[in-house]
Amino acid sequence: MDLLNTLVDKGLRRETPTRAEALAVLATTDDELLDVVAAAGKVRRHWFGRRVKLNYLVNLKSGLCPEDCSYCSQRLGSKADILKYTWLKPDEASRAAAAGLAGGAKRVCLVASGRGPTDRDVDRVSDTIKAIKEQNEDVEVCACLGLLSDGQAQRLREAGADAYNHNLNTSESTYGEITTTHTYADRVDTVRKAHAAGLSACSGLIAGMGETDEDLVDVVFSLRELDPDSVPVNFLIPFEGTPLAKEWNLTPQRCLRILAMVRFVCPDVEVRIAGGREVHLRTMQPLALHLANSIFLGDYLTSEGQAGKADLEMIADAGFEVEGAGEVTLPEHRTGGGCGSHEGSGCGSHEGSGVCGTVPASASAPAASASADEPRPDLVAVRRRGAGTDLAPNA
Repeated sequence: MDLLNTLVDKGLRRETPTRAEALAVLATTDDELLDVVAAAGKVRRHWFGRRVKLNYLVNLKSGLCPEDCSYCSQRLGSKADILKYTWLKPDEASRAAAAGLAGGAKRVCLVASGRGPTDRDVDRVSDTIKAIKEQNEDVEVCACLGLLSDGQAQRLREAGADAYNHNLNTSESTYGEITTTHTYADRVDTVRKAHAAGLSACSGLIAGMGETDEDLVDVVFSLRELDPDSVPVNFLIPFEGTPLAKEWNLTPQRCLRILAMVRFVCPDVEVRIAGGREVHLRTMQPLALHLANSIFLGDYLTSEGQAGKADLEMIADAGFEVEGAGEVTLPEHRTGGGCGSHEGSGCGSHEGSGVCGTVPASASAPAASASADEPRPDLVAVRRRGAGTDLAPNA
């Protein structure tokens, strides 16, 4: 297929595809899907080999958020039956992080619900970062605390944070349909603040909220322009009790096309399969490793994920290897300083005030007669273990 040959050539040169080419990837047929995966896989292997970076989420403060993001189980007015608790103490957060690190995670993502941190909250998170790094000197720490005020990104970096996550989530033209309590411009401003402070910027998207192909291409091109180092691709978890509970718009094939499109537009950045991979990719998860070079290990913020042991087995069975603590994730041209840079710019990583969750290892397999695009609310399980509970996590 001429399109795929062109996209591979551009990806190896770090050249931006056209919008028409990106849209054409999303419009490919199921008969062409393996060709699309193989082509994007060439780009992924060129820049990242067969390494898979593992990341681990610690939900520092769960629920009761004043923002009205329609996708989020922690939103204002959410009726989702999730865990709700206030800030974990630094030693509690450090113990929670240790479970993921023991399972092979290289980066810990510290997330807190809310519009954005107060200065006191930044102090709390700074103490938590120091506690984690005292026990694990080489760990990467990413903070995800919502909208940042002036000076807060610099304070987090001085405390030892390596990265900051704040997702764009969807296109600028449709953002107001998803959230009304802050703007798309607010999100862009926070990513820029993180970048300017020398933090590795992480910003991504959520697919499956009823957006068009054009919306998906818009947000990914916007991410490339912002030039973060990692882009988490979340697949909407339609939590009961949220406005998007009935939005079951994704199939495994659709998810793979989206990941391939992101890889072609952002060839040399860390593309992370984030919330929702177990719910929507299901048994096709190993194929997604040919497109993305990073995943979350274990549970998510408010929902359960695949068991950590199953993640490690999947990576090995698919012929990939876990990236070691001493290995540099990004290509050399992106690691010269801060977030790195390249002509045309790149992409970023995971969910704003909450990464959507995923499927428990104990969830029953789909019935043989189930359609691939049939809603699967049985695969959405609220997290009841790990941070904020007395139960061990599944990392």
